[in-house]
Amino acid sequence: MVDFSISEKDQQIFDLMKKEGLVRRKYSRYYDLHEEEIPPDEFPEAKDFPSLESVLAGRSKEEGGATAFSLFASMHRAMYGGIALRSPNRALGNSSLTAAGTDEQKKKWGNTRLAMANTEPGCGSDSKAIETTAVLDGDEWVLNGEKIFVTTGIKAEGVVIWATVDKTAGRAGIKAFVVMKGTPGLELVKKEKKLGIRASDTAAFVLKDCRIPRENLLGLDESVVKKGGGGFKGLMMTFNLTRPGVAAGGIGNTMSALEFVKEELEKEGVTVNYELGQHNRTAIQQKVIELEAELEAATLATLRAGWLGDEGKPNNLEASVSKQKGGDICRKGTQLALEILGAPGITRDYRVEQNFRDGRITDIYEGTGEIQRLVIARGILNYSAADLS
Repeated sequence: MVDFSISEKDQQIFDLMKKEGLVRRKYSRYYDLHEEEIPPDEFPEAKDFPSLESVLAGRSKEEGGATAFSLFASMHRAMYGGIALRSPNRALGNSSLTAAGTDEQKKKWGNTRLAMANTEPGCGSDSKAIETTAVLDGDEWVLNGEKIFVTTGIKAEGVVIWATVDKTAGRAGIKAFVVMKGTPGLELVKKEKKLGIRASDTAAFVLKDCRIPRENLLGLDESVVKKGGGGFKGLMMTFNLTRPGVAAGGIGNTMSALEFVKEELEKEGVTVNYELGQHNRTAIQQKVIELEAELEAATLATLRAGWLGDEGKPNNLEASVSKQKGGDICRKGTQLALEILGAPGITRDYRVEQNFRDGRITDIYEGTGEIQRLVIARGILNYSAADLS
């Protein structure tokens, strides 16, 4: 049985996450307006707070799964601020390392912040269409290609590059390689300026005859086995780890916008009466209740995906359900918050306009909402990729 009840110890930790989040909120607008600056890993006011990683390290199985708990905590942190803090050694590439790396590779790069470079100008969300190549030359891999929209690409110490070792093999030829910053041939060519999540740096890279050691291939499996997708299948497990986290962040961002709206409504003497029937409520009251219901559904879907991961069970379908639901509610919920507030909502006097801008990416990165629907259709209806093309 899945139990998502919160213990007294859990609540104490969530209260700490809230305090940390309020520190982040204090700086959030500054870094939104100064996109050229990179926020520090932590701010002075938060230096004595325990990191989420240290909390999870001391968590017993009886106290609940680490993944589901971290998703709970991510919602709390995202609710109170838009700057990622206290994860000095983690980025999306670290999830690839966790999913596909050998024990020795995890030990070597486990404390290294690794970005993940998957998206290319010509393939978007279609990972199997990657054009970046990796050719084995003696004891070195030679990489050539272009990567865009690399989250934490500037701040990271290294990048996990997805490349093909055999274009004729399709997805079976896709492998992941660790390329450290400073490696000749890895060129940072652009820092993106974005609509939202401006405190999170996004970069573009070009690889020109970039040589890396042979052992930098994650998993060290050089074979191309066309049946079953080869290394690509294992690497896609990265998204099973990260998609629920993206959903959790989007849910927390929407909770932040809803919290602000309810506070503003109360200032005007408008409270939500949950006892009245639907036809006796005002339109605004009904909208708030419906948004809360959608948030609850998204939260439960996300926590279930995390719980399955903690139990060592397949969660590919559930991870996509959580990502689709979390991205959808973040996009629609923050827009609804703007609509309820009216014209003042789009000004910088209210934080909701930033919630709206920051939330839009939730339905796009880590696989768009459309991609998630395809994954869900394949999982539920047993469709093949050809059936949905």
